[in-house]
Amino acid sequence: MIVPDPNSAEKLTQGKLLARNTILNVLGYGLPMLVAIFAIPLLVKGLGTERFGILTLAWVIIGYLSLFDLGLGRALTKLVAENLGAGETQKIPALIWTSLFVMFFIGILVAFTASWFLPYLIQDLIKIPLFLASETLNAFYLLVFSVPIVIISVGLRGILDAYQRFDLTNMVRIPLGVYSFTAPLLVLPFTQNLFPVVGVLVVGRLIACMVQLLFCFQIVPNLHRGVVLERSIIGPLFRFGSWMTVSNIVSPLMMYLDRFFIGAVISVSAVAYYATPSEVVTKILLISGALMGVLFPAFSTSYVQDRNRTARLFERGVKYVFIAIFPLTLILVTLAHDGLNLWLGKEFARNSTTVLQWITVGVFVHSLGQVPYGLIQGAGRPDLTGKLHMVELPFYILGLWFLIHTHGIVGAAMAWFFRICLDTVCMFVMAHRLLIIGKEMMIKKMVFIGSVLPIFLFATFPDTLFMKTLFLVFFLSVFFFAAWFKLLDTDEKGMVLAQFKMFGSQIDDP
Repeated sequence: MIVPDPNSAEKLTQGKLLARNTILNVLGYGLPMLVAIFAIPLLVKGLGTERFGILTLAWVIIGYLSLFDLGLGRALTKLVAENLGAGETQKIPALIWTSLFVMFFIGILVAFTASWFLPYLIQDLIKIPLFLASETLNAFYLLVFSVPIVIISVGLRGILDAYQRFDLTNMVRIPLGVYSFTAPLLVLPFTQNLFPVVGVLVVGRLIACMVQLLFCFQIVPNLHRGVVLERSIIGPLFRFGSWMTVSNIVSPLMMYLDRFFIGAVISVSAVAYYATPSEVVTKILLISGALMGVLFPAFSTSYVQDRNRTARLFERGVKYVFIAIFPLTLILVTLAHDGLNLWLGKEFARNSTTVLQWITVGVFVHSLGQVPYGLIQGAGRPDLTGKLHMVELPFYILGLWFLIHTHGIVGAAMAWFFRICLDTVCMFVMAHRLLIIGKEMMIKKMVFIGSVLPIFLFATFPDTLFMKTLFLVFFLSVFFFAAWFKLLDTDEKGMVLAQFKMFGSQIDDP
């Protein structure tokens, strides 16, 4: 009989470790975006508008190819984390090799299937200029046959995440993200042809995959001793992964469906007034996404052994997301018109301000909802979120269609906001049932979140920059006072002060 290590969950879910890993994830997502700001204008100039447009499609395809892992990457993270929490580490090598073998087979199947549809996609569906058709087709063939590499990389990253080795994960993610934007620039002095441009992206993915595999050999005991396959593992993988796939498909669909409805009901120009502020403000989700990337394996590890610890992680996750997102949201809502006017001009400010405000508050609620979502996944119940999203979809479509007809692009933002609020409430209710948290505590959480929302309404009232500044100074002062004295406990305050002392010493001793 295997005796679980009582310290396994504690070691992998320590507050300092989770905080460090969250910061690493924020950097991993954020630094490549900063590089993109400078690289994209150079790429547009060097490639031309048509070729750059095709390159952006290649970036999107590379990003979304990971969806074809059928949720197995997430399933692998959960199952490895569970075994770590239970102290059953001897099962992990067989779990990893079996999962990677299945994912590689799926990647091969997807690549060959997609290759049959590429000519139709290039020649009929996407309006590619005739002189670029052959070049684009060849480049996309190369892209499609990189699917197995991308899917295997998802699995390897999931292994590193399960071990809370986000330092290694981001040692790959940051260089790869920077490489994705800068590597095409290195090709431009020699050719504008899309085949070598896409080729360097695929080479980068292959190198990243090999580095991830080496990292896994380093941290997983006995993994390097040989390939071990077990049929019994395949069933649990697909049971978890299949419901993950439902959420992976339906959730992004509800995220971007509004743009197509606006284009169909109003006009393409209205899509620009809606999508531009939406694309910017939804980047805030990277903050909660970075934290959830860390908490998901932590939830999986602790849930099998110490649900009280899982509950504490959940409490802190909600608190940290609130503290991180609220001030940023309040600033964006208050200064929405001024910011849009400065960035995109008076026309965008006039048409998009209210849209930006609705979506910003929706992102705030959505960020909080990511914590119970991560808990539900970590507890091994992706069926709950999958079923919820399938139920939500038809009602969201009806609400979206009605509100766009009655309120235009603001109606689309309202529909998205109300759907997110309903989704978040359902997620908290599910989390309450999984953790058996006291009903009063869960109600207090939702009442607290609901009581904060009117502040965003008040933020739309000041009409001059001076009044908006006074409003922000007052409410942000109250917020920081309440966060320090009411939300953070003694240990958390100590961690914050220690970080400030460390930062101050680095300044004093360059």
